[in-house]
Amino acid sequence: MSVIVYTESENGKFKKNAFEVASYAAEVGKQLNTSVIAIAFNSNENQELGNYGVSKTLNIINNELEVFNAKAYADAIAEVAQKESATTIIFSSSANAKYLAPLVAAKLKAGYVPNVIAAPENTSPFTVKRTAFSNKGFALTQINTDIKIVGVSNNSFGVFENSTSTSTEDIEVTLDSNSLITKSVEVDKLVGKATIADADIVVSGGRGLKGPENWGMVEELAEILGAATACSKPVSDLGWRPHGEHVGQTGKPVASNLYIAIGISGAIQHLAGVSASKVKVVINNDPEAPFFKAADYGIVGDAFEVVPALIEKLKDFKAQNA
Repeated sequence: MSVIVYTESENGKFKKNAFEVASYAAEVGKQLNTSVIAIAFNSNENQELGNYGVSKTLNIINNELEVFNAKAYADAIAEVAQKESATTIIFSSSANAKYLAPLVAAKLKAGYVPNVIAAPENTSPFTVKRTAFSNKGFALTQINTDIKIVGVSNNSFGVFENSTSTSTEDIEVTLDSNSLITKSVEVDKLVGKATIADADIVVSGGRGLKGPENWGMVEELAEILGAATACSKPVSDLGWRPHGEHVGQTGKPVASNLYIAIGISGAIQHLAGVSASKVKVVINNDPEAPFFKAADYGIVGDAFEVVPALIEKLKDFKAQNA
């Protein structure tokens, strides 16, 4: 019996969510009085997981898995889980993990609960708390299958150091032609920018910015804060910003520590996608904008005056505290 956690990496380095799910798995392992085994793909920093409660890392070495492939990754994880007699498997809530977890659940006939925000309330029966109704409510859900799969909401449980004696083993898995039925022919990535999924701070703009030519102040504010840039759906539909920056219920979900919305009125679909953010700040010249009802802090004013003033204040603060 063991707890297995899938730890995502990129270019051999673990992503931020790998340490959060490892921390979560360590807590589950403690409750079940069992060890935590991490699964990584072509990673070269595996000892680092020992800082978060992982006792062993199984590093799958396969050149054909350098680029994410949902079917092949799911087959590999299921194979390892069976060999290790895993009773619980932990995933993050990244886009890749949300592809993977249902595939693994189907192969192992396991119960899968996504959007989990806390350690299990109980392990017999296995009960977890998750968000429901687009983060408007919570549900306590039992998993009654022999194998349980948990998808942890990003930035919900937190990262906790828990230094553990750890080991790493490079392994191979059996992949047939069906596992590799799809191939990635090209990967186009943003370089040198924080991504929405990994960013602690997200600065987002809406139609209130009037046009793509005014996006410089959004990018400048984001650069000062070390933030990712994002936008509302109408902005991406108009072609002002790439669709990869669209956040909301129909775009990318945001669970950052700080979300700054500039010129976004706050349609219900947008609010549903960003409601998991811990602190929401709204800058809008319409005091009746729906976003103000959901915001932790609101500034009623012209974004073309407020944002440049905020940028200058942040520059002064950074200069004085350098």
